[in-house]
Amino acid sequence: MAFVITGNPGVGKHEVARRLAAELDLETVDLSRAAAGPGVAERSGDGALDVDVGRLADAVRGAVSGRSLVVGHLAPHVLARSQVGAAVVLRRSPYRLEGTYRERGYPEPKRMENLGSEILGVVAYDAVGRFGADRVTQIDTTDRSAGEAAGIARDALRGGEVPGDRVDWLGLVGSRGDMGRFFPTC
Repeated sequence: MAFVITGNPGVGKHEVARRLAAELDLETVDLSRAAAGPGVAERSGDGALDVDVGRLADAVRGAVSGRSLVVGHLAPHVLARSQVGAAVVLRRSPYRLEGTYRERGYPEPKRMENLGSEILGVVAYDAVGRFGADRVTQIDTTDRSAGEAAGIARDALRGGEVPGDRVDWLGLVGSRGDMGRFFPTC
C-alpha cells in the first residue's frame, strides 16, 4: 500500500515528500503534476485550475503501488482506503500561511479559501474520513524544519508509535479575536 503526504498548499508537502522518497527509496506520485496533465483539469473563468478528481484518480491509478509516496492536497479525494497504508497531514499556522500565500501571489479569494480550509482542518478531516483515523497522523510544521517534519513523518509512515500533533487553529484564531480576519463574512 502507498504512503501519503497531504495538507493544504504551503505547509511543506513537497519538501517533506522529497526527503522521504530519497530516504525510503519510494517513487513519488505528485498529484499536482498529474492534475496538469491532459484531460484532468480545466481553467475556470478566473484562471484557476478546476480538477476533475475522478479523472485524476484514473490518471495516477497505474502509478500508485506499495513503493509509492503520493503527495498532494487532493489525495483524500483521489485514493481509496485500500490503496493507503499510512497518511501524514502536514499543518501550518494560518498566521504563517497567510504570508506564504501573499508571497506566492495568491489572489484574495484563493488565500481566504485556503486559510479557512487550514483553520477548519478540512484536509485532515477528509483524510481521516477516507483513510481512517488509525492511518492518519497530523504534523504541525509551523516551527519545524523540513528535516524534522520528514523524520516524524518517516516514523509515522513506518508504523511507529507517533502520537502526532493536536492541531486547533480554530481555537487559536478565536482566542486571538481574529475570526473576522480569516472569515470576513462572520
